Amino acid sequence: MEKIVKTDEEWRRQLTPEQYQVTRKKGTERAWTGEYCEAHDPGLYACVCCGLELFDSRKKFESGTGWPSFNAPIAPDRVDEERDVSYGMVRTEALCARCDAHLGHVFPDGPPPTGLRYCLNSAALRLVTDKKMPEASTQNS
Repeated sequence: MEKIVKTDEEWRRQLTPEQYQVTRKKGTERAWTGEYCEAHDPGLYACVCCGLELFDSRKKFESGTGWPSFNAPIAPDRVDEERDVSYGMVRTEALCARCDAHLGHVFPDGPPPTGLRYCLNSAALRLVTDKKMPEASTQNS
């Protein structure tokens, strides 16, 4: 996948201050404040920075954490993972594979079948509801 690279100033012009802080500066929105925390609309969740479709609403679940949570991305090559040792913790950061936007973190306490919880910031996502969603059988488990 070809990377999208922009200057800091280009990202600032494109994004709201909150989107910029979350996606480009690895920020976190406050729990229970994000637009998609309790959303149940069908569709695909895309990266707010580059538009790459990342998560299917059918993989979204209620984690009780205050952030939108999914048990798998649309495809493994859509989300990169990196070790994050900030704030005295060891976590796995989730990043958009195309533009390196910080999405949130991945934890090993999600539901079957993956056992993963992609705990994401609403500010990093845009729900696309007007596209035909792929068949469930082609989705990652």
